[in-house]
Amino acid sequence: MKQLTKAEEEIMQALWQLKKANVKSVIEILPEPKPAYNTVSTIVRILESKGFVDYEKEGKGHTYFPIVAKEA
Repeated sequence: MKQLTKAEEEIMQALWQLKKANVKSVIEILPEPKPAYNTVSTIVRILESKGFVDYEKEGKGHTYFPIVAKEA
């Protein structure tokens, strides 16, 4: 399995906790200082390309969810 950076792991922890979330919801539960929206959005797309996250289209945005179990 691919290694995650510290930032990627932090986003994955948030997604495992939320089960399903948009970028705004992920940012809300991250600790201070909050990362920029574009930063989180980019990291989520990287996680998607690595096979950790998938998404459903919801209106104009996306709802992301983990496809790798936390235990893995």
